[in-house]
Formats: sequence, C-alpha cells, structure tokens
Amino acid sequence: MAVAPTRLRRGRQPLRRLLRHDLALGGRLVGGADEAGRGALAGPLVAAAVLLEPAALTVGERRSLARLDDSKRCTAHVRAALLPAVLAAARGVAVVVVSPATIDRWNIHVANLQALADALDGLAAPADAVLVSDGFRLPLTRPHVAVIDGDEKSASVAAASIVAKVTRDRLMTRLDAAFPAYGFLRHVGYGTPEHLEAIRQHGPSVHHRRSFSPFAQRT
Repeated sequence: MAVAPTRLRRGRQPLRRLLRHDLALGGRLVGGADEAGRGALAGPLVAAAVLLEPAALTVGERRSLARLDDSKRCTAHVRAALLPAVLAAARGVAVVVVSPATIDRWNIHVANLQALADALDGLAAPADAVLVSDGFRLPLTRPHVAVIDGDEKSASVAAASIVAKVTRDRLMTRLDAAFPAYGFLRHVGYGTPEHLEAIRQHGPSVHHRRSFSPFAQRT
C-alpha cells in the first residue's frame, strides 16, 4: 500500500517545481513559449505559446498535468497524454509553423526568434501577464523574461514545449506518408545516419532546409 503513494508523489514533483517558478514571477497569468525542430534538416519549425493561471489550476487539472515536464524528457506516449491536459488547463494557446523556405530565407536563428515572438503575441495576453521565452530575448514590443532552460523550469514554457513537439511530430507523420523514402516518421527530420543516407540516395526534397549542412556545403 505504501508503494503507490510514493510513485504518485514522485510523478507530481516536476509539476510542483514548475508551478513554483511561475508563481514566483508575480503575475496572475504566465505565458510561456518554446519551439520544436530548430536543429532538424527537414520539416517546419513549430513554435507554441501557452497561457496558464498557475494559482487557479483545479485539483483535476493538476492531476492531469502531473507529468508535465520539458518535452524532451517525456516519452511520445506521455506527450500525447499531456497535450489534451495542457489544452484544457490553458487560458490561451497559440501555434506558429515556419516553413523550410522561410527558414532558408531568414536563417534559423532569426526565424526561431520571430516564431516565438509571434506565438506569444498570438496569445493576446492581458497587459499584466508575465511572458516567458525559453532562453532568448525576442523581438517583442512588450516586456518579457528570457529564462535559460525555461522548458525545465517554467510550467508555461514546458506546456508550450509539449504543444510544439506534438504538433511538429504530427506534421512530420504527414510528410512521411507523402515522402516515405526519407523515413521522416522515425527521425522527424533530424540528421540521423538513416536520414543522411536517404538524402544521398534521393537528393533533398522540397521540405529540406537548403541553408543547412550538408546542403549548404554543396553550393
């Protein structure tokens, strides 16, 4: 009988820590932004922002968010389970998808900053909300806080990382169906040996980022 409560407490520890961080920011509402796919060779960059009211989360919302954490620390199964919980608990959600062509035109750093800024803008958060980005100062006209490793520290940023990652993975699943030769379902566009070998055999698709290595080295 003592084992189950211990496991439950451990499962909730990340959420308590993440919420403590956001409560300490001093705002009733906290909007966090994060992205997925920044380092991939193919597919879009997806930025998401989530607006939470940490002090007003119900017992049921806290239970459903108990495993909330940086998306990189969660399995695909856990991320899929967390997505509806995040959407239900959020006071607002915004998603921005940036195409490979735009990434090539702007460069990935500029595209990433603009996407995160656009996602936070898309929340239409009230003026007294605290806005948080994952490590970067953004081209925003309103004040915001740049938190290094924010997806590991902030509940709102962690929630945004879940939305961004699940959204992007679903987009890559669609690309895999349309371009099965590249194995997008398995590596979601990152530069794995399998992916690099597929590029050598078939050349880049329209969804590859031509400004990235190894493509840029060929020009």
